[in-house]
Amino acid sequence: MTNPRLILSIFALLLLQLAFWQWGLSYEQLLTLSGYLAINFMSFTMLLATRPRWLEVPLGGLDKMYQLHKWTGILAVIFALSHWLIEMADDVLKALFGKDRSLREADFTGLLAALQEVAEDFGEPGLYLLLALVTITLLKWFPYRYWRYLHRLMPLIYLALATHALLLAPLSWWSQPTGWLMVLFMLGGVVAAIQSLTGLIGQSRRWQGIIQVVRQVSQNTIEVVCDMGKNWPGHKAGQFALVTFDAAEGAHPFTLSSADKRDGILHFQIKALGDYTRTLSQQLKNGRAVSIEGPYGCFNPAKGRAKAAQVWIAGGIGITPFLAAMESRLVNVDKKYPAVNLYYCTDLASNDPTVAQLNSLVERLPEITLQIYESQLGQWLTADKLTIHTAKVDIWFCGPQGLAATLRSGLQHHTSSICFYQERFEFR
Repeated sequence: MTNPRLILSIFALLLLQLAFWQWGLSYEQLLTLSGYLAINFMSFTMLLATRPRWLEVPLGGLDKMYQLHKWTGILAVIFALSHWLIEMADDVLKALFGKDRSLREADFTGLLAALQEVAEDFGEPGLYLLLALVTITLLKWFPYRYWRYLHRLMPLIYLALATHALLLAPLSWWSQPTGWLMVLFMLGGVVAAIQSLTGLIGQSRRWQGIIQVVRQVSQNTIEVVCDMGKNWPGHKAGQFALVTFDAAEGAHPFTLSSADKRDGILHFQIKALGDYTRTLSQQLKNGRAVSIEGPYGCFNPAKGRAKAAQVWIAGGIGITPFLAAMESRLVNVDKKYPAVNLYYCTDLASNDPTVAQLNSLVERLPEITLQIYESQLGQWLTADKLTIHTAKVDIWFCGPQGLAATLRSGLQHHTSSICFYQERFEFR
């Protein structure tokens, strides 16, 4: 199911840029429009990479911000490629649409002329580098720990292409809203690039602590308990953090699996799903330093729509935000909470220690009804098995994308007003 907020954000960005454009039809119009859109989308992509707080809530969380970051980056490459193709076809396009001399680049002298020539020469190789890095990112050819070093080239490429755009833009733009908007975007992009190159991204939300406990919860899941001390700002149930156990590997997103008790103690349940997480049970030791950035995320089951029935669905390790939400109810007993139907999908309940934890929590939370589906017993959760008897239903989902797609598809034609909340940890 398409993310409507993503489509609206992209449409709004495109509309904003076109609203400031001086329309016409000529070879120069096509060339400058494609370049204008390319550098603006590239600038906004750089800005999103800094994880700005003021955009997290409007965009629906850091995961949605990175989704937008991905698509603005793709659009930047598309428009940059269009810009290059238009320049390659200049003779044909000039014959078809004519020329507009007012949109020619500024005619500098001296040092600026030399810089302009260098900036023009870098345009084509800069595009090739940009295409290569974006392709590698989308196809995921490299493990994360190597890819993140490659991705650090992006701010340098951006600064070079921004210089190209600045020195080759029509001189008339600097007295028009078109140029003003481009400069505004580029200022944000340049600041973001500098933050990236100097390692300042997320610094104000980065906290140092130690690993207090590492315990094997099941054959492929560990629980890591971190002591962040009194500086930890607190978190809401359902949020996650970017956790760095190894500086060479970098940060990875993990959901906070415990409620905030204002003591700086954070719990993470980590399943061995990839090359990195499979090694953590051997690497992590009590007393080891840890760096945690956050908290992030807007996945908050406590904040549903008014008078909407609550349905929580978890698949495997996706139970972690709901463990935190249930624990939060026990900690904050003075609040009133709506009833919840909780569906937990696992391989086999008898081999899953989380089931005992869930049963213990549900015993103390009578407003929560738990249903367990075991795939090894042929039990599969589908949309028709969900308890939906009210006009408004909020469904909070955390689990495999395949299960989410199946449920979304089955709910498409349901007569109730359904909101399906889901976070996606796809940061590249």
